[in-house]
Amino acid sequence: MDTLVDKDLSPEGVLTLRMNRPDVLNSLNYHLVFALIDAFNEASADDKTRVVILTGKGRSFCAGADLNGGDWPQQKGKSAGQAVAHNMEIGFNVMHRAIVNCEKPVICAINGIAAGGGVGVALSGDLVIAGESAGFKLVFAPQLGIIPDVGASWHVPQLIGRARANGMALLGETLPATQAAEWGLVWETVPDDKLMAHTKEIAIRMADGAISGMKAASRAHSKALLQTLDAQLDYERDMQEHYCDQPVFYEGVRAFMEKRKPNFRQVETEQIKTAREQK
Repeated sequence: MDTLVDKDLSPEGVLTLRMNRPDVLNSLNYHLVFALIDAFNEASADDKTRVVILTGKGRSFCAGADLNGGDWPQQKGKSAGQAVAHNMEIGFNVMHRAIVNCEKPVICAINGIAAGGGVGVALSGDLVIAGESAGFKLVFAPQLGIIPDVGASWHVPQLIGRARANGMALLGETLPATQAAEWGLVWETVPDDKLMAHTKEIAIRMADGAISGMKAASRAHSKALLQTLDAQLDYERDMQEHYCDQPVFYEGVRAFMEKRKPNFRQVETEQIKTAREQK
């Protein structure tokens, strides 16, 4: 059987993960879900990986859950709803958290349609770049009578507001990539034939930066969506207390004073090595 997640690690430390079920638009079955969990857990622990790109193979990013069985283990005595909830608890939600909580910055490169739970996967990255022919479609309510999942019910309204989220979810129409960028659902759109080259260029640039700081910034923005300004100010204070004591910060200040480019890659590599030696 073909590998369900193709992996390619560049010399710069950019790991490209391609969902590999193109014949079914990269729909999420049991095996692909757990392959993604493993891939992101490995990326978090791999010192050579500095940035992750997630994309789909073929003409679609991800069409959501595979409704043709999905190869999930049979659960005798459980209703359809109980079985779905169980699969979410052990699989889909674990996968989403593995992407969101990856220790390395994640860029989702959206090639073609992202539908259903595929929208949640698409928006799980720290940065989302879409090809011009890409689209986002929440089919849950109008076609299945259920709510958006795989994180879509959280990401979409947080990014574009309740009114637009309801329009997408209640009508089930495809939101074109260009409009998604105008609304703030994604960072930018680029021509389809330039999607991966452009994304890789950005990933390489990020890989030379302070990836610990980038990931912390993304998490701070997510935190801000859940709490008051006063609570966020306290969070900023606590995080700065931690990060301003890190070698990366010292390197950034030294580089600024010395009018040179900071060498964050070397500093973070040495920091990881030192931390492991101290264990």
